[in-house]
Amino acid sequence: MTVATRAELDDVLASSERVLVMVRTAGCAICKSMDPIIDNVARATDVAVVDFNPKADLEAVDAFGVRSVPTFLLFEDGEVVDRLADGFVPTEDLVAFVEG
Repeated sequence: MTVATRAELDDVLASSERVLVMVRTAGCAICKSMDPIIDNVARATDVAVVDFNPKADLEAVDAFGVRSVPTFLLFEDGEVVDRLADGFVPTEDLVAFVEG
């Protein structure tokens, strides 16, 4: 699922207990290479997976302290509980991050 604004993201966070958000930009090659990995994580876990390009909502970037892309934010009950900003992350590592 792709969201473009903080309001859309908040709707997803309100409707799902656990959410993995990949913050990305349109021109990010590493982000694009993460697309199949994100799909694998969605299939392998029970977490909701969201692709968030905050171009239209730069305040969200500040609110979540995003300094690089891709950044992965793990939410539980609407709150950020963990983050990962290591560039490309293999499927196994991202699944372990989510299931942590």
